[in-house]
Amino acid sequence: MKTEPALSWLADPAVFSVNRLPAHSDHKFYETMKEAEKGASMQLRYDLNGSWKFIYSVNPASRPADFYKTEFDCRNWGNITVPGHIQLQGHGKAHYVNTMYPWDGVHHLRPPEIEMDDNPVGSYVKYFDLPEKFADRPLYIAFDGVETAFYVWMNGHFVGYSEDSFTPAHFDLTKYAHPGENKLSVEVYQRSTGSWLEDQDFWRFSGIFRDVYLYSVPKIHLNNIKISGELDENYENGILKGEFVSNSEIPSGAKLEAVLYDKENKQAVSGEGELTENGWNIELPVESPYHWSAEDPYLYKLYVKVVDENGELVEVIPQKVGFRRFEMIDKIMHLNGKRIVFKGVNRHEFNHRHGRVVSKEDMLWDIITMKQHNMNAVRCSHYPNQSWWYELCDEYGLYVIDEMNLETHGSWQKMGAVEPSWNIPGNKPEWEDIVMDRAISMYERYKNHPSVLIWSCGNEAFAGEVILNVSKYFKSVDPGRLVHYEGVFHAREYDETSDMESRMYAKPADIIEYLENNPEKPYISCEYMHAMGNSVGGMYKYTDLEDKYPLYQGGFIWDFIDQALAKKDRYGNEYLAYGGDFGDRPTDYAFCTNGIVFGDRTLSPKMQEVKYLYQNLKIQVEKDSVAIRNDNLFIDTGRYDFIFSVNHEGEEVYKSALQDVKILSGEKQNFPLNIPDEVFQKNGEYCIDVSAQMKNNELWGERGHEPAFGQHIFKLNNVQEPGSVTRQPKFRVVEGDVNIGVHGLDFSAIFSKQAGSLISLNYGGREMIELPPAPIFWRASTDNDRGRGQDYHSGVWYAASFGRKCTDITTEKDEDRFEITFTYKVAAIEDVAVKVKYEVFADGSIGVTSMYEGADGLPEMPTFGVTFKTSADYDQLTWHAMGPDENYSDRNKGARLQVFHNTASENVSKYEVPQETGNRTGVRWVKVENEESQGLLISSVEDPVECTITPYTPFELENARHHFELPQIHYTVITVAAKQMGVGGDDSWGAPVYQEHQLNPADNHEFRFMIGRV
Repeated sequence: MKTEPALSWLADPAVFSVNRLPAHSDHKFYETMKEAEKGASMQLRYDLNGSWKFIYSVNPASRPADFYKTEFDCRNWGNITVPGHIQLQGHGKAHYVNTMYPWDGVHHLRPPEIEMDDNPVGSYVKYFDLPEKFADRPLYIAFDGVETAFYVWMNGHFVGYSEDSFTPAHFDLTKYAHPGENKLSVEVYQRSTGSWLEDQDFWRFSGIFRDVYLYSVPKIHLNNIKISGELDENYENGILKGEFVSNSEIPSGAKLEAVLYDKENKQAVSGEGELTENGWNIELPVESPYHWSAEDPYLYKLYVKVVDENGELVEVIPQKVGFRRFEMIDKIMHLNGKRIVFKGVNRHEFNHRHGRVVSKEDMLWDIITMKQHNMNAVRCSHYPNQSWWYELCDEYGLYVIDEMNLETHGSWQKMGAVEPSWNIPGNKPEWEDIVMDRAISMYERYKNHPSVLIWSCGNEAFAGEVILNVSKYFKSVDPGRLVHYEGVFHAREYDETSDMESRMYAKPADIIEYLENNPEKPYISCEYMHAMGNSVGGMYKYTDLEDKYPLYQGGFIWDFIDQALAKKDRYGNEYLAYGGDFGDRPTDYAFCTNGIVFGDRTLSPKMQEVKYLYQNLKIQVEKDSVAIRNDNLFIDTGRYDFIFSVNHEGEEVYKSALQDVKILSGEKQNFPLNIPDEVFQKNGEYCIDVSAQMKNNELWGERGHEPAFGQHIFKLNNVQEPGSVTRQPKFRVVEGDVNIGVHGLDFSAIFSKQAGSLISLNYGGREMIELPPAPIFWRASTDNDRGRGQDYHSGVWYAASFGRKCTDITTEKDEDRFEITFTYKVAAIEDVAVKVKYEVFADGSIGVTSMYEGADGLPEMPTFGVTFKTSADYDQLTWHAMGPDENYSDRNKGARLQVFHNTASENVSKYEVPQETGNRTGVRWVKVENEESQGLLISSVEDPVECTITPYTPFELENARHHFELPQIHYTVITVAAKQMGVGGDDSWGAPVYQEHQLNPADNHEFRFMIGRV
């Protein structure tokens, strides 16, 4: 046992734990049955969270080296909050990098070297009075998370040292604590050997960022338990298995009793433990137990009671138990005998104010949001989480891939190139123990959670013998779970490391190629749909594989929440900041904003698509019937109401409900809708909407919550309707030297031959045009656009949207309309001609037709539309379109045709980097009004159009890197397009938008819409 601390430990992979107690399970324990049944905080626990005394030093040489001594008075130091990151409490700076190590280009280092002159130190001191309840008892301290390495002293005595930021470190304080005031001292180093192993794509912080607490134990204490609810091969009967290890010798005559209760508090089984060398084992048969799954997360409550040699109860352990069986059958992963499909997401622990210090409220919000949006699985990326997260996953129902704290991305991949010449841990035996320690710590702590189905050997650390040995360890201690590791994709000689084929950002075609070549393993995407900025386009191409290939078993979106931090601009306004905003260099800037949830825990529009594509109820609607397929594995549809409505041109004309819909899991049924014939008496467009809604409240959602819907849209033109003759008002055309005016009853339109456009549209004395309509070919670049170099490859369309020359004007006048056509040449593209034709009708409405003549050899066109500005007073929007959230041609499966309302400002989604935003596909009409309900009506003519209506031009969005850089709002910018390209989402560093969601510049394009008064 080492007793004298040394700074050399920080750079020694052989030293990662000094005097640290062995890892153990995260169970709770009590001294009385009453306390255990209440489930309150453990009486033998004393939290040390809160205010600590603190000094920040830029390196070890400048630290107060003797601060831990009892005679060193630290009471005049400043304060810091625990748990919390040092960098978010006024010391040092938050630093974001992705794959490269944060010292790249600053220091030339190779593992396990640490630059000690650039290694900030946090010196923490906590003065506290030892509670009387700990008198004459053993005393321990737990640090649930400290980044990245720390030394501990108690009353001047060295206690221990630990690395691994994301699993707890426990130490024995019994010899060092005393009644009255005690001084606890902790020295936290930002960089250590562990820093080489913690190269995750996240903010680099340091400090005590999880709970710290003292605890004691009963005189007979089970410090490590292993409990599992297993099912037999027929998934009928269960076996409750338990292994209980005591931290001390078991007195003769002591015994262990176990009683299992169901949710109704009825006893399911009970029995006594069989004494072993250092504890007890139990194995109790359970007849026909309820099964645990994400769909129906049924948990039993086990009470384990330890009775001493005198027959007195000394310890009670309450433990939730779920009975389930997870296994590989014929190369397919099965839960309780059913093929499972992971509808998953990757989740970092993150809060926009506190970094990786997440509260129970944060975790509850996260899991409710996941459940409400049909996610059934989460990957703890890329480190073990707080224990309460696993308890929530057990209780609410999420399948967990639990991932050990290992990523060495920067040691083997440089700017995308695989170059593992100095990769760690690889086959290096000196890294074996420190890596294995992380695996053991994760397994021991979280092994009792039924939600954990798969252990992961870390993330993006290439491959080798060390990680292979980790996999073998997991399989040896836990054959009831499978093992995951994606890195073998780059080193197939270590393929046995992973039980499944796991890839990151593989294209659907690559996945299909794997699946159609007699694979030996099932397939999952541990990361897919890189949700950076305005993204998640084309996700349906992945979820479509679920039905086609049994070995395709889903994936995990990257990722759940934007890692954006609250910061204030120079004028005191708060915004969500990303890499580089804190003066941190080197940095990967906004690459930390990849979530389907914004950093402040509000939903992004991307969630609309995720929810739909992950829904387990597939609802296919026809005019007269609906087919409902229940893709749940274990529950029927009896818990849902199925409500359907008929809308005609956006107005509801009929509503009813299906009766007695009870479809067993895996089955499909058809139901007649029985809509009366008189509902379809009018010509026009109809939409039949069928909605599944929860009948009762659930933990994660209230009665009426909608997990799934389906729509059928069709037109009727065969109904004879009585015609009417409407006398058209007269209008007059005034052709001047520069302008042509069209004047009618209470309206006027002026076209400028000089400007080559419509320059005025006046309804009832209100001017509608602040900036004349013009053709547009550019949208504000999304993160995905930038990642594939669209600004470079397609920049000519940016120039074309700015520079144009009107080369011809033609006019034509009929009795009831005036027509004027402008022909343009555009900058940088000689062979392209664009025409915009305006038809002014006597009632003041204007038909706009935009025509593009294609040319070969041009790069992809981001959009083809017409854009103009009106006053910002006209910012109230009412849509009949696909919505309600923004959507694009490759991300509109989850949008539904409906009438909805919002404002122009609300169309600017909170992507941390301003970019294309606010589009709606399938636009039938949209009203653009002021608060007095006056304004414009934009409507499609034959085919629906796409519209984007925000306060900003694409160019203003393009040139801003934060929302505070955008100008004050003066206008409402209206863009109507035939189509804009999809947003893509396979990845954010080169993946193109799928061809069917592009605009081919070699083709001719034409679209038409109407402008009228509201």
